[in-house]
Order: sequence, then structure tokens, then C-alpha cells
Amino acid sequence: MNIELLSARDPGWTEWADVIVVGSGIAGLTAALRLKDQVERVAVVTKDVLQAGSTQWAQGGIAAALGEGDTPAQHEADTLVAGAGACDLEAVRVLVGEGAEAVRELIEWGADFDKDPDGNLSLTREGGHRRDRIAHADGDATGAEIQRALMEAVRRAPEILVFEHAMVVDLLTAADGGVAGLTIHVMGEGDADGVGIVRTRAVVLASGGLGQVFSQTTNPAVATADGMAIALRAGATLRDLEFVQFHPTVMYLGEDSRGQQPLISEAVRGEGAFLVDWDGDRLMEGVHELGDLAPRDIVSKAIMKRMLETGHPNMWLDARHLGREFWEKRFPNILASCEQHGVDPSTDLIPVAPACHYASGGVRTDLWGRSNVPGLYATGEVACSGVHGANRLASNSLLEGLVFSRRIAEVLPGELRQLEDPAPGAGRVLVPGDALKQLQETMTTKVGVLRNATGLAEAVDELEQLGRTPAAEIDPAAWEATNLLTVSLALAKAALLREETRGSHWREDFAERDDAGFAGHFDVRLRDGETVVSFTPAPATDPTQKNSTQSTMAGA
Repeated sequence: MNIELLSARDPGWTEWADVIVVGSGIAGLTAALRLKDQVERVAVVTKDVLQAGSTQWAQGGIAAALGEGDTPAQHEADTLVAGAGACDLEAVRVLVGEGAEAVRELIEWGADFDKDPDGNLSLTREGGHRRDRIAHADGDATGAEIQRALMEAVRRAPEILVFEHAMVVDLLTAADGGVAGLTIHVMGEGDADGVGIVRTRAVVLASGGLGQVFSQTTNPAVATADGMAIALRAGATLRDLEFVQFHPTVMYLGEDSRGQQPLISEAVRGEGAFLVDWDGDRLMEGVHELGDLAPRDIVSKAIMKRMLETGHPNMWLDARHLGREFWEKRFPNILASCEQHGVDPSTDLIPVAPACHYASGGVRTDLWGRSNVPGLYATGEVACSGVHGANRLASNSLLEGLVFSRRIAEVLPGELRQLEDPAPGAGRVLVPGDALKQLQETMTTKVGVLRNATGLAEAVDELEQLGRTPAAEIDPAAWEATNLLTVSLALAKAALLREETRGSHWREDFAERDDAGFAGHFDVRLRDGETVVSFTPAPATDPTQKNSTQSTMAGA
């Protein structure tokens, strides 16, 4: 079996592990900690250092039915509303049903969440939630606290082999199409410098999202869609790529600003902040029954509509009434970030505009994190478990990584493959690293918040043309640009085919949701090097349709 691989230098070293976990956020470290006592050797591969992934940037918190009077059924209903009929009902029930237990285990591992004066978890509310169910830490540093606790647990487990500053180039498959190993480039650190091979019996992808596809994002620089791209090249199916969530309140730094932008957490609105336009009028009044705490897609669209109507590049978040003392106690890190950019939120309006935040789609998995490639599992933002549908409910992302990594660890040890020899693969021509700017501009202007057929078709053409530009050098910048191009093209093709508006996918030429034509999922695979998109129908899963059922993974 010949598969498509990125061009790389010949491997200069070899290692082995029973299981390789790719990624060091909440999803990856949870999987590694859960697996370490069940298999002989677990390795964690991370592109930077252990704490450099997206988890540390999560401000708001982690959602679960932990409060008095709250139930998994209520959490389920809120998740389904946000998901706009595109969630997998059974996956959502797994998430909300196992969520509270998973968070309690996280606390046992050392995560220190904020407490109220009585010693109970201090819970707050974010957009789309009808209950206070968001646990947070250090006010607005929940992700950093979770990352700290998990890293310390990993460091207490010397049996976990850790590769830092290591980029996964490709997944290697055996003659039967199943996992055989990974090609890894260790970037100038440690004994295993340069390109090498780690042979393995299973791979758990927990590598995060695709944020760097766009010019402005809340994602760190390492979020270059590597996991999705290597899975696709290895034969895995990607699902729901068109559903990219744009966070409504990202600090606007000017039209020329690029890369990771400061996030103003939804929790700020949960504590009483509200959006206003340039005239000082409340933006969300009369738009949705939850007002400023409406689901993110609705708030992002309201902001974009007012920006288009008025010609202004941003709107404003008014949190002045919360007061300086409250800001210092509840949101010290957001306060510092605002002040770094010359804004005091206790006296000034905060300029905000939507920016890329989260990929609801990814590697298609079943309820146990299995992909359609034997031995390949996926969890967290790189995966499409079905829980987010067309629009992720606030603070469900950390919970998803936690819950589904636990489930992978339940089944994977009993499904381990034998160590197999990798089958030969055909090298793919890389695109140059400096193609990234053009790629991001195409995706931002034509596949961003507001989409239409003309722009999407132009984006597909421009991306395909970009793919015909060969790289002069084989290096990490070319690998990243090629991965981003691979996923961008798949995303743009799926968005072009979905001729409706649903959740975070907003078509100005098809302004209404169309369950008759588009209830279901667009799946992407590579066939002879070409991106092929197909549609898999599935019943809409809204909370009013309690008897609706949905295949958790047809054909997987």
C-alpha cells in the first residue's frame, strides 16, 4: 500500500513505544496519564514544550453539571442548541454524562479550581448556558492551572517518554493500512536531533486545531493543523471542517495585526459586560433571548452585521461598571492583556471583533476516539467526536478532551496492534513556508466569518494554485505550510458545498438553515492525492427532537 508522505530527509534515529500521544494539552496528557499503567511504554510528542499548547490559553473554564439543581440533561439541551442540529446525540450524552466525574478526577490530579466562601466550586455562566456550570481557576487562568496540574502529574511519571520541540511529519502505516509509526523531526533539542522514526502500536492524536489557517486567531503559533493533515494523508476521514468557530470578543488590534490575538473571555459577559456599537447602543438587545450570552455564532454574526452596516472595523465591549477591584480579582490576566495594549477595561471600552477560535470539525471518531485507520485515535480539538456540531458551546472544549481521552484509555490497551513494518510511501512536493501569508489572506477574506459561493470558489482556485508552487527547502516551515494548505483546501471545498447557514457556517447567499438538504456531515478523504468531499446525511439533533437518533460513525 503506497500512501502520500511529506518529503523529508532520511531518518537518522529510531525509537519505539506501545502508544505515542501527539500533543501535550489536556487531551494528550490525560490520555498519557491514563495509559501509563496499562501499557509498557507511552511517549508524548509535543511541538514546543509541554505547556505550549492551546489548553494554557483557555480563560473561561470547563463546563460540567456540577452545581446544585444542574443536570446532565440540562447541559445536553444547551449543547444541542448551540450545535444547531449537527451534533451527534449519543456523543453529547457521553460528554455531559461523564463530565462531572472527569472534572472531579482532574481535581484529584491537583487542579485547584476557585471556591466560594463555603468551600464549594465557584461556578459561573457563559454564552449559551442556562445554568452556572463553568468551573474556573485563578479567575481567568483555568487552562494554565489545568496544564500545570497535568504537567506535574506527568513529571511524577518518569515512565512516560517525552519528546519536546518535536514536530510529527507523518504517520506511517503498515501493509494493512493500520498504524506502524511516526516520522518525527526533533528541532535542535535532546539526543534524538533531526528526523527519526518512532515505531508504535497505536497513535493518539491530541495535537489541537487549525487556527493558523487564518490571519487573526486566538490560537498559539503551533496550531498549524498538523494532526488533521497527517491523519488525512494516512487515510483517515475528516468531518465538519467547515464549522470553524469565530469567537465574538477578540481584542481588535488593527487591520494589520496578524497571528495570535488577545481573547476577551465570554466569562466577562457572564459577569455582566455587554456589547455596544459606536453610538453606544446595546448590540444584542432584541437579537436573542439570552442577549449578550447568546451562543457564539449568533453574537459573532450580530457583531459582523453591525460592522458591515456601519463600515466600522470593530464593536465595543463595555465592562466599566464591573470596577477595577472586580477586574483585578476575577480577570487579572485579561486585565493585564488589555493594559498591555493601552486599554483599562475599568474605565475604557474594549475594542472587539470576531476572530478564528476553535475548529468544531476534525478527524472523525466514534464514541471511543477511534478513527477509521486501525490503531489511530483522536481526541480534543483535532478530533470530530460529534459533540460540538456546527458551533461549540462555550467551555465544552476542555471537557471534550478530558472525557474522550479517558474513554480512549479504556479501550486502547485491549486493541493494541502488533509492531508492524511501515509500508513505502510516495513523497509529496512541499509548498514553501513563505506561502503562509498568501494562504492566510485567502482564507481570511474568502473563507472567514461571512462566506459566499464566489469567494469560496475563488479560494479553492487560489489554494490549488498555491499547491503548485514547490518549496526550495525541506524544513518545518514548509511542512507546516503544506499541512495548512492541505486542511484549508478541504475546509474551503466543504464550505462551498454546504449551501446553507448553520451555526458557525454563515453563507450570505444561503441565509437560512436547510435541514431538508443539509442535515448531516461533509466528510473529506484523500484519493490519489486529490481532496474528495462527500455528504453523509444524518437527522437533525435539536433538543426538541428527543427521539432523534444519529449514527455515531457510519462507515468507520
